[in-house]
Amino acid sequence: MRWLYTLLLTLAAPFLLVGLYRKRPGKPAVGERWQEHFGRTPNIEGAPIWLHAVSVGEVLAAKPVISALQQAYPDVPILITTTTATGAEQAMRIKGVNHRYMPVDFPFAIRGFLRAVSPRLCVIMETELWPNTLHHVSRAGVPITIINARLSEKACHHYQKIAPLFRAMSQHIDLILCQHTTDKARFAALGVPAEKLSAVGSVKFDIKAVNPDLGAALRDARGERPCWIAASTHAGEDAIMLAAHSILLRDYPDALLIMVPRHPERFDDVSQQVAAQGLSIQRHTQGETLTTSTQVYLGDTMGEMMMYLASADVVVMAGSFLGAKVGGHNLLEPAALSKPLLTGPSYYNFQVIGDALIDAGALQVCNDSQDLAAKIGAFFNAPPLAAQAGKAGLAVVEENRGAVERTLQALTPWLRHSH
Repeated sequence: MRWLYTLLLTLAAPFLLVGLYRKRPGKPAVGERWQEHFGRTPNIEGAPIWLHAVSVGEVLAAKPVISALQQAYPDVPILITTTTATGAEQAMRIKGVNHRYMPVDFPFAIRGFLRAVSPRLCVIMETELWPNTLHHVSRAGVPITIINARLSEKACHHYQKIAPLFRAMSQHIDLILCQHTTDKARFAALGVPAEKLSAVGSVKFDIKAVNPDLGAALRDARGERPCWIAASTHAGEDAIMLAAHSILLRDYPDALLIMVPRHPERFDDVSQQVAAQGLSIQRHTQGETLTTSTQVYLGDTMGEMMMYLASADVVVMAGSFLGAKVGGHNLLEPAALSKPLLTGPSYYNFQVIGDALIDAGALQVCNDSQDLAAKIGAFFNAPPLAAQAGKAGLAVVEENRGAVERTLQALTPWLRHSH
């Protein structure tokens, strides 16, 4: 099966790499470091802990784990690999870590990477499983662990279609630390032995205490105006958000929408869409003082989502209005900020967390622009209702902390042995 997979990957690689290297406005360039994707990686001394986080979301989620590892093993270097340039940009902001690009899943590239870095442990964030990587890392004697692992019903169904390949991959994995018992059950249904599985919670609950001044400048600039945020929008969702805002403006003419597209290459396109709707726009990178006439504020930077979230009264988490295409984004960051939450119907990537927030009264599901506008307007009209939903979300976060500590405990046997 693996040789057939490698053949298919070879045929698909040119198209995948074109997407990876294509220059777009706002997207950082890989530059001369493209060779790292093919295993030509600068050496790293000291047998690092290797943590793979494919892109921005995984890097941000991994930060509390990285911090805990640095405290527990201050003399052990930490290497983060990412596939994307935007992920690389975030990883390189973390103090005290090394960054390399993840090699493409060709045997020669993986072997070259392993010769250069000689990791003591491979820690994969969430469920980024590549057959050749798992085979060659295991063959090199490097233990492999998956942390914060999640497996949606949709993904489980896909893996069942390639069950022989999945079983071959899972043989190389030493431990899978799942977010929830439902994830654990799905991995077990795919044939992963029980002794390799554990449910420890989501590390995303272990968000550090938020600086109360976060977002203060933007809050001060908007003053008493009611404000909501459309966070991590994808192509196809911007029109839904702008339609909802246009409806809101009828009853709340001074309302402000903060729009934060998920991908930097879409910043210019979203700006043009706002202008085409006849709405006045200001971009964060313009650095101008927010005026009372500004109807849409475009968050056109990366890595500042918490600041944007903290600036708003109501949070709409996007990636959830496109059917089964995306499956939602992290609901816990706004919950940790005590913000009332709204989402679209497709949040399967955060199903357990989303359902817990719904049960607590912190999250509501919206189906379209009209529904969004009505629910946002209800929060604008009743600040105590918004405060109550926000407190409920924070309570869910507080009740579920501790996954980072449990993750570190589970990794300790391999690290103590190599330490």
